[in-house]
Amino acid sequence: MDEIQWMTLKKCAAMESLDHIPVGLIVDSPWMPGYVGITTMDYFTLPEKWFEANMQIKNDFPEIIFIPDFWVEYGMAAEPSGFGCRINFFEKSTPTVNHIFSSADDLVNIGNIKIPNPRTDGLMPFILNLYKYIEPKVKEIGESIKIVAARGPLTTASHLMGLTEFLIGLKIDPGNTHKLLEITAKMTRNWLEAQADALSEIDGIIVLDDVVGFLSKEDYLEFAHPYFKDIFKSFSTSLKIYHNDTDNTAYYEFLEDMGINMFNFTGKQDILKVREMVGNKICLMGNVPPLEVLAQGSPETVIIKTQECLNMYNSKTGILLSAGGGASPGTPGDNIRAMIEAVKKYGLA
Repeated sequence: MDEIQWMTLKKCAAMESLDHIPVGLIVDSPWMPGYVGITTMDYFTLPEKWFEANMQIKNDFPEIIFIPDFWVEYGMAAEPSGFGCRINFFEKSTPTVNHIFSSADDLVNIGNIKIPNPRTDGLMPFILNLYKYIEPKVKEIGESIKIVAARGPLTTASHLMGLTEFLIGLKIDPGNTHKLLEITAKMTRNWLEAQADALSEIDGIIVLDDVVGFLSKEDYLEFAHPYFKDIFKSFSTSLKIYHNDTDNTAYYEFLEDMGINMFNFTGKQDILKVREMVGNKICLMGNVPPLEVLAQGSPETVIIKTQECLNMYNSKTGILLSAGGGASPGTPGDNIRAMIEAVKKYGLA
């Protein structure tokens, strides 16, 4: 992103008032290849095609702050690949991850699981090398890579054994579940650090973990909050973003203590209620519904829903107007433009 965009993000995260409402969007491999007209396989394996795809969306939507921007990722596969999960790649869809635990009963074997080294294990070294390759190209166009991303510890754990089995294990074997989460949380920290070390101007992190949304308040406080708090406090970056677009608010009141300053949340919640639950120290990134409205709706519907969100929030402080989640596959460019237009019509951009 360019310096103006970065300074805008920092001001949003610092809860400073702006003279306009900025628009941001999380985009990655589920959406980008289809939008630019290439295969997912080409997007993953041909660096020049990947770079051209990123440049195309930036040229098509100059008003959008893309997050994390120039994101090198292989769907959900990077972190679990380091643990030895077999990954299936496809021509026109994102990879699938095969579990290394067959059931929650296998948690008794957690002692056999080692923390991967992101510099040598799985797909992660390829990502690091691609970052080193493309960063000079990014700088040549006057931009910088400022944010690195990682899947959170619960999401990674669920890829190792499946979501249902992970949630069962949390109940029937909490001790070994904690041991697993200690490993995956350390993996998250190490992976963010390795990416930051491979790049030269990192000042932001984003952790994405929807599995938190399957927990009660009590289970969140035991099995999630301590690990996330430790991850975020390990970094002194200006921007600390948490993404979770599940429709569960049980953990919202603890986000400030988690240590974040920006929250990308579901499009299913009332943004004013989210502000009340989250408090006044975290920038809200949202919350136009990404699937039903932004991907499947008409441009007119996008404009209406965007303006409803802005009217309800009614402030230029602490908001980065976005989808209530990442860009869904098949989201039309006209609908993204409609979201931008709605902000302009609102008179604040």
